[in-house]
Amino acid sequence: MYMSPQKLTLFIIKVYQIGPRNTVPQTMSTVCNQKMLKTSLFTALLGLFMVPALTELQRFEEPSKPDGSLSLLVVGDWGRRGRYNQSNVAYQMGVIGKKLDIDFIISTGDNFYDDGLTGVDDPAFHESFADIYTADSLQKPWYAVLGNHDYRGDVEAQLSLVLREMDRRWLCMRSFVVNAEIAEFFFVDTTPFVDKYFIEPENHQYDWRGVFPREDYLTNLLRDVDLALKQSKAKWKIVVGHHTIKSAGHHGNTDELAMQLLPILKANNVDLYINGHDHCLEHISSTGSPLQFLTSGGGSKSWRGDVDWWNPQEMKFYYDGQGFMSVQITQTEVDIKFYDIMGNVLHKWSISKQLYLMS
Repeated sequence: MYMSPQKLTLFIIKVYQIGPRNTVPQTMSTVCNQKMLKTSLFTALLGLFMVPALTELQRFEEPSKPDGSLSLLVVGDWGRRGRYNQSNVAYQMGVIGKKLDIDFIISTGDNFYDDGLTGVDDPAFHESFADIYTADSLQKPWYAVLGNHDYRGDVEAQLSLVLREMDRRWLCMRSFVVNAEIAEFFFVDTTPFVDKYFIEPENHQYDWRGVFPREDYLTNLLRDVDLALKQSKAKWKIVVGHHTIKSAGHHGNTDELAMQLLPILKANNVDLYINGHDHCLEHISSTGSPLQFLTSGGGSKSWRGDVDWWNPQEMKFYYDGQGFMSVQITQTEVDIKFYDIMGNVLHKWSISKQLYLMS
C-alpha cells in the first residue's frame, strides 16, 4: 500500500490523537506504557506505508495570508533553559511576532544544549521550549532542523510524535519541504555532511541512527533536494540548514556544504540560504550569484568578538550578540530584518522580483 509522505503524516497524527480520554488519574507506568504502545504502532505504520517513498522529501502545506503575503521568524541555537538571554530573545520574538502577524517560526537547529534530548521525557523540552516561547504570537508551527548538538543526544526523541502531542507547535525532521504557496522552504539535514563529527568526534558521541551508511544517506539527500528544487514552481526558494556555508563567525565556512550542496542551490536559483551554527546574526551576499547567506544563530549564548575578516563587498552585516530574524514575503518582494534582545532593528535588506501576470 502506498501513501504520500504528506498524507501519511496527517494520517499518523490523526491516529495518534484517537483514543478515549481517561477521566481518572493514571500512573506514570500506565502513561509510559501507552506512549511505548503508540510509538510501536507508528513504527509499524511507517514500515507499511513509507517504503515506496523513502527517497521523497516529506512535504507540509503552510497557507499564506488572504492577501498572498507571508511572515515568519527565524531563531537558532537557543535551547538553554532560558539562560544566556534566551528568555529575552523569546520575549522580543513575541512582540515582533504579534506586530508582523507571523504565520510560523523556523528553528535553524541546536535546539537543546549541550547534548540534545535524552528521550521524549527529557524535561529540557519544556524548560527550553514550551515554557520559554509562551507569547500568543508564537503559538504557531515551529519547523525545526537538527544541529550538531542535537545529534549528540537521542535524535529519535526530537523527531518523535510524542513531542508533538506534548506541544502541537513542534515539528522537527531531518529534511523536508514546507510549501507556503508564494515560497517554498527546503529544510536540509546538514550535520551528516561534516567529516570531523565522524573522524574526530573528540569526547562527543553522536546518534547516527538513520544516517548509516553515510555515503548513501548523503547521495540520496542531495538527489532529493535537487529534485525538489527543480520541481518547485514557487516564486521564492529558500533553503534552511543548521550549518553555515559562508560565515565570518567562530565556525566559519563549512567546506563540505560549499562543495556538495552549494552547487545545487546555485543551479536551481535559490534565493536565500538560512542557517544557524555560528552564534551570531549575519548577512553575506554573493558576488557571482543572487544567492544570499543569512545566519540566525543568536537564540541564546553568543560569541562576543569572535569574527574573522570578510570581503567587504560581500559582508553586509555581522552582529556578535543575541537576537533573531524576521522574513516578510510577497509576490514581488522579500524583506529581511535582524533584531537584538531589545527589539531594535540592527539590519534590514530587501530583494524584489518582477510580478509576472498570466495572460
